[in-house]
Parts: sequence; C-alpha cells; structure tokens
Amino acid sequence: MTLVGAGPGDPGLLTGHALQALRQADVVLHDRLVSAAILQLVPAGTERIAVGKSADGHSVAQEQIHALLLEHARRGRRVVRLKGGDPFVFGRGGEELEYLRAHGVAYAVVPGITAALACAAYAGIPLTHRDHAQSLRLVTAHCKASLDTLDWAALAQERQTLAVYMGVAGLDTVRTRLLAAGSTASTPFALVENGSRAEQRVVRGTLADLPDTARAQAVRAPALLILGEVAALADTLHWFGTAPLHAPPSPSPKQAAPTLAHAA
Repeated sequence: MTLVGAGPGDPGLLTGHALQALRQADVVLHDRLVSAAILQLVPAGTERIAVGKSADGHSVAQEQIHALLLEHARRGRRVVRLKGGDPFVFGRGGEELEYLRAHGVAYAVVPGITAALACAAYAGIPLTHRDHAQSLRLVTAHCKASLDTLDWAALAQERQTLAVYMGVAGLDTVRTRLLAAGSTASTPFALVENGSRAEQRVVRGTLADLPDTARAQAVRAPALLILGEVAALADTLHWFGTAPLHAPPSPSPKQAAPTLAHAA
C-alpha cells in the first residue's frame, strides 16, 4: 500500500513518485478534497473508491477505510491511499499506517505539499519573513473540541504566523479566543479559498472583522486561514488569480427624508 499526498489540487504540484504510484495502482481510495483534475490522472482501468469525509454530506467512517485498505492489500492489489495535501499534516495518515502495520501490511509514503505551504505561495504570502514572522504554527479547527484544546496564549504571540486548517466554521471562535488571549484587533488575516486551483480566491482583512468579512465574501471550504503580519503582503505580492478581496464598505446611512419643517 502506498500512502500518497495529492497536494492542494493543482496536478502540476504532484511529485513524480505520486504520479508513478497512481499509474501503477490497481485501486485508489481517495478523499473528498482530492481535485477532479488529479483524479483524471488515474488510469481508466483503475478502480476508484471515494472515502471522503464531510461535515454536511456523505462520510465514510475511519474504521471502514481501514477495513477497505486491508481487504484490497490482502488480495494482492497495488493500493494507493490518496489524500489531499500531505497525509501526515491533519490527514490521519499516521492512524492508517498504524492499523496496517498491526495487520502486517507493508507500505510506503509519498509526501504531498500541505495546504499551508501551497495556499500561502499561491496567494503571495511568505509564511516567514525577517521583518514580520520568525515562526510558523499549524493548527486545525475542524470542530469545537479541537478549538478547546488549543493553547490560545501561545497562538496570540507576536512575530509569528498562524495557519488554521478547516477553520471556516469556527471563525467567530478563533477571533474571540485570540483577542481574549492578547492578539491585536488589527492583526492581518488572509483566507485562501480553493488554493492553487483555477477558482482560487483570497479574502483579506483584520482579526477584528474576520468572521464578518468571511460572511460578506461568502467564503466556503476548503479554505485556509493565515493570520499574522505576513498576511498583509498578499495585497502587494499576489501573482495568481484575482487580487485579494476585502470587506465591502459599510453602507452609508440613508439620508433622512425631508420634512415640512426642513422644506425650503
């Protein structure tokens, strides 16, 4: 079995080893976030099995994924487990390998470009910068439980970049917790939606207005949140797709209708 990272969606970002594994596979078990363009690279005669997870749609239990991997491996088939991004960065790749190892199945791992690196690059955001950020933190916010376990005081420190995976549904909580932990309201953010794909959008703003700006621009998953001074560089360094979007200006108060008392 070969565990393969598919990267963020652009087929050009697949590694040579990933392409080779796909071409030699008998069966490919792929996640929901693997792009259609990458799935088109799977040979026509290769069996494809969708085993994606979604908060609001069809999901395959992790235990069932384990069972499918074991079943096909024991049949002597060349199995590729294809995951979006990198399988070892919030991809549960470690759990799947632990299961296969416990059942005597041999495996190899092909890393992929994780969303934080790809989305930042395609948005023109250097995740580290001598003038702005000397460290980078990757966190996941896919559910309330994961948000509750984060060290918000550490995440609120200055001169660092925070990359939040699967965080669209938790933006209100992210803003509230970071402000309470000492982050400044003017901290820049960038939301990179569909990073590296033709439909990529970048939404920019400040922490104080994070959830409101995301709602105003109708940001949808998959989207990566980048917080920190470097996020503002997207405004000048963007090179792919359209320029970053900002919150629309607040509507001006409607002029009061004239009354007889004020009529000329």
